[in-house]
Amino acid sequence: MKRDKEKIISSLERKTKVGTVQINNSFTNQNYFPYSIGTLQAYAQKHLANIDDFEFSLPIYKRLSLELAVDSLSDSDMIFFSTYVWNFNLSSEIAKKIKEKKPDTLTVFGGCQIPRDNIGDFLRKNQFIDLACYGEGEKPFTSILENFRTGNWSGVPSISYIRDGEVIQNPKSERISDLSEIPSPYLAGIFDPLMKANPQEIWLGLWETNRGCPFKCSFCEWGGDYQKKLYKHNLEKLFEEIDWFSQNKIEFIFCCDANFGILNRDLEIVKYIAEIKREYGYPKVLFAHNTKNSTDSSYKIQRELAKAGLSKGVNLAFQSLNPATLEAIGRKNISTRTFHELQQRFSSEGIETFSDIILGLPNETYQTFTDGISTLIQNGQHNKIQFINLSILPNSKMADQEYQRKYGFKIIESKMSNIHGSITDKSEISETQQLVVGTNTMPPEDWVKTRAFSWMTSFLYFDKLLQIPFTILNNLHDISYKELLNDFLIPSPDTPLLSHISSFFTDKSIDVQKGGLESYESKKWLGIRWHADELKLIELCTQDKLGEFYREAGQKIENILTQRNISYDPSPLRESLSLNRNLMKLPFQNSDLTVEIPYNLLDFHRGCLTGDKKPLTRGEFKYTIDRTTEKWDSWEDWCQKVIWYGSRKGAYIYPFKNETSSLTDGGT
Repeated sequence: MKRDKEKIISSLERKTKVGTVQINNSFTNQNYFPYSIGTLQAYAQKHLANIDDFEFSLPIYKRLSLELAVDSLSDSDMIFFSTYVWNFNLSSEIAKKIKEKKPDTLTVFGGCQIPRDNIGDFLRKNQFIDLACYGEGEKPFTSILENFRTGNWSGVPSISYIRDGEVIQNPKSERISDLSEIPSPYLAGIFDPLMKANPQEIWLGLWETNRGCPFKCSFCEWGGDYQKKLYKHNLEKLFEEIDWFSQNKIEFIFCCDANFGILNRDLEIVKYIAEIKREYGYPKVLFAHNTKNSTDSSYKIQRELAKAGLSKGVNLAFQSLNPATLEAIGRKNISTRTFHELQQRFSSEGIETFSDIILGLPNETYQTFTDGISTLIQNGQHNKIQFINLSILPNSKMADQEYQRKYGFKIIESKMSNIHGSITDKSEISETQQLVVGTNTMPPEDWVKTRAFSWMTSFLYFDKLLQIPFTILNNLHDISYKELLNDFLIPSPDTPLLSHISSFFTDKSIDVQKGGLESYESKKWLGIRWHADELKLIELCTQDKLGEFYREAGQKIENILTQRNISYDPSPLRESLSLNRNLMKLPFQNSDLTVEIPYNLLDFHRGCLTGDKKPLTRGEFKYTIDRTTEKWDSWEDWCQKVIWYGSRKGAYIYPFKNETSSLTDGGT
């Protein structure tokens, strides 16, 4: 009995050890701060009376081997997991192993992965979870700490658990309307020990200026009523966080807001970041999702970011251009006209944009999807379209079984892949997703065609291999971009290389539909994961096949014109193919290139992209292609700096200067 008393007294006197886990994607020693977990800890430190009774271990912030992760948490009394689709499986396996070793360890799972409905089924399926937390986590996190000693969870908001076989679901906490109650984890020093313990890491900032989203997109977890009201963080705190990022030389900040620019003050925030960057050099990039339906606000903010060199490209997230699809996914009230206007304004000023289009949405067909792509290009998107395969996110409207039946979703489980992530940054536990690979309007065979069309579009147009001749064919001969891309997908014995590329994209589409990775893992090229079009571009260049490619492309274009009975002067097209090849960025270039051609092709091309169209003129024109301002001395350096880093901007061709006139505009 005396020994038991001593054990109890000892356990009460020692600090309770708290483990935290927020596993994020990594990019070759570049890792995001575990912001969600850090925010919970900062809130508890401010509001919990007995905070000194707890000792927080360093968080697990990236993918580790299961053994290493479990070992680092083995002395924890309680462990909190922040979970979503990209980390749930590994987090679950860690919790299972912990429970096997130390059954008394309290395991708490929160984050967007926790279902709002059928929580009992979730808990019975995942019996290694003691408490499941839904909604905002700050209040329940603090309350769990407060009640840990007693194990009485009846007063803890926003949690569910099983007791004596019964599922108990406590009422959801009201959202925190005054976000000044939540201290900044950066300013509170939460991440200081983590940075000190991991000096080899390049840290990426996650940042929140407001919470909530008034829109109801059915594919997004934000689309519920709980989060529809917008609350904002204190402006002074945000400015201090920007100072912290700068002082700690954080290069990249990802803004987690659903609608940055929705508040008038957001422009002032951007101006402050630009001022800090100009003075101290950091941060170097701020990436934010534009608000919807606000042309002027988004334009001013993104223009300011571009002027300060803080932009990696402006994201114009159309998702679909089909009215029936927009209605089905809850975006009927979001004007596509807004995005088109922004696209044209940015293009006219030389500010790079990229667009998001989701493949597999309800009511979308092969016809409407490919028409939408052609329309986007026609209306000014010449840098990049990100083709995103639709996956079902927990707690989204699309996760509802009735919704899926209504639109005939064909869903498979597939492994997730972190694009441009290192193939060595992985554990033995894979994450999976529910991927939509067909609907009642886009049957599986059409899904394959659409996916292949998307990769071919990226390869030929947005990787810039044929952008100049395509622009000429569209503007001089009125051939739509969709027609051109479709024709290049058709195999022909006369063009074996192009036929191989087409088959490559089709075969990969079939592989994805059967559950294969959405990317290619390449040990040879940086040891990372590549999009299919990127890998094919790398192979084309490194295997010295550009000459063969352009010869076959010229033949294919001649066939396209002949089949349409279009009479044409072959000279501009031949010159455009030659120019396009000379403009492609490649390593080992030590001198600029001057070309003399009988047309103002590059001025004509640029005018088509910016909307400031100029007539195609015959004469004597001289252009200097700048191959020396940027140089790459190895294929590996080129892969990283051009193909990877230039992806969102489509920055694959050299700038040029017209030596014939006063024009000095650079290339796209």
